[in-house]
Amino acid sequence: MSSSDTQPRLILGSSSIYRKELLSRLRLPFDTISPDIDEAALAGEAPEATALRLAQAKAAAISAHIPNALIIGSDQVATLDGKQIGKPGNHANALQQLQMMRGRTVIFHTALCLVDNRSDALAPVQVDNIQTRVTFRNLPDHELDAYLRAEQPYDCAGSAKNEGLGIAILESVESNDPTALTGLPLIALTSMLRRAGIAFFH
Repeated sequence: MSSSDTQPRLILGSSSIYRKELLSRLRLPFDTISPDIDEAALAGEAPEATALRLAQAKAAAISAHIPNALIIGSDQVATLDGKQIGKPGNHANALQQLQMMRGRTVIFHTALCLVDNRSDALAPVQVDNIQTRVTFRNLPDHELDAYLRAEQPYDCAGSAKNEGLGIAILESVESNDPTALTGLPLIALTSMLRRAGIAFFH
């Protein structure tokens, strides 16, 4: 940013350490605020619709209380055969997820929303959904179990950290935004921030 007094406050609406690390790569000052919303999917809701709705809800929840700011909301939903795969929460659930996904392709929907609530905003709300196709290796139970005990990715949808050791259980990743799978699509975000007048290079 050119100067702190001419640029709007930037807020990441998330408690995720992964999204915070990703946003820090852009070298822009920002604050993080955890939005207090219900993240459950609605009955009959399509996976991509869930991700987009929650990304917008996270940004809107913070925008309602903080004026003259740029607020980033993001949400990710993993799907297999059109059904949502949530965060496992524990070892047993994670192992069951990996057993179900091995040798198969899972689609990750990473939705992004940027709310610009300044009075002169040219684009008050921008949204996008980045899809990533991830094919898991067909590994035996003992390897999957060993991976989980090593990295314990129980807070990750899909039970694998692609930015860590989890890359070793993946066969391929297809996406037009390599950061989308980790949880915050930076290519899409930088495009949105540019439309909002944010400069990255001076």
